[in-house]
Amino acid sequence: MSDVNAQLAARPGSSSALLTLVGVLVVVLLVGAFAWGRRVRSREPGPPRPEEQPRLPHGRAVGDVVEHREPDDLPRTSRRRKPHELKGNGIESRPASGRHDRTR
Repeated sequence: MSDVNAQLAARPGSSSALLTLVGVLVVVLLVGAFAWGRRVRSREPGPPRPEEQPRLPHGRAVGDVVEHREPDDLPRTSRRRKPHELKGNGIESRPASGRHDRTR
């Protein structure tokens, strides 16, 4: 192993030439990737014009529901609760009190 180290140490210019070659190779790859990406992107369709954008129906948006979520109080205990001990996974909700599905 010491022979290999002695040979590498004997050629001071070889390591800098190798690093320069690797650096040039990385730059060439990056420039090539950039040029390829621009070529691919130029083939994609452009953004839609304003008249091609989707429009909301007259009046209000469809399907919006206002819900009132009540907190699920947990009793105070000295130990930590695990996820499987909680009920509903926090996704249960009811319509706002006294109101049915109200749209915005």
